[in-house]
Amino acid sequence: MEIEVKFRVDFDRMRAAIEGLGAGFVHEEVQEDLYFLLPYPQLLRVRRISNLGRSFLTYKLIKDPGRNEEFDELEVEVSDFETTVEILRRLGYREDVWVKKHRLVYRLGEVTFELNRVEKLGDFLDIEIITEDVEEAKRKIWEIAEKLGLKREDVEPRLYQELMRL
Repeated sequence: MEIEVKFRVDFDRMRAAIEGLGAGFVHEEVQEDLYFLLPYPQLLRVRRISNLGRSFLTYKLIKDPGRNEEFDELEVEVSDFETTVEILRRLGYREDVWVKKHRLVYRLGEVTFELNRVEKLGDFLDIEIITEDVEEAKRKIWEIAEKLGLKREDVEPRLYQELMRL
């Protein structure tokens, strides 16, 4: 299970704060996500990480609709972004929105930090833990969030897909 909390942040200030915690830089990603229309609380996307030459097909089931912090996720790497998109179109899936991001990924133990500059939306930080222990993961995420100076009012519960439709 993927447990994550998304916060609205100042990119440069948060980068310094994450590095100040001792989190290790993993890599940078330039992402293009194409979301397809599925009934909520399901998500289907194809992601191209252009600077790494990788693409992924991802399905997510939101386990806590409205809060959007708990996801049952299935993901597979695909060799060809365009062909994957075309297969989904031919199967009858309709495109919804594109989300374009510049992402810095950091790791500290079991915690992943994804610092995002999202085109047309601004700057966000996803703090994520992969585990089956939801409550313990949320406790750890909030412990770290507080160290970064983040508060409950900084949380952005809406999905990028939802925000792009506004």
